[in-house]
Amino acid sequence: MSILASLKAELGDLRRVTGFLKLLVLVNATPDFTQPHLVADGASDLIHAVYGPSSRHARSAIGVATLPMDISTEIEAVVTIS
Repeated sequence: MSILASLKAELGDLRRVTGFLKLLVLVNATPDFTQPHLVADGASDLIHAVYGPSSRHARSAIGVATLPMDISTEIEAVVTIS
């Protein structure tokens, strides 16, 4: 997941991440797709698998008409670091 790659690039070490406060998951979707929360579940599940119980977070999942460079999903994370 690119959010983890971005954190590693910025922080140098993913162990500096001490918690996830919130995820915003934007899903490139057609108007009839009503389940962006299911896409966001994958992101939340991966973060929980990597960081365990301390990674519980608030989350918003929104279907949008378009995203930059025609990507399928964009994720914004608010994290705590040491």
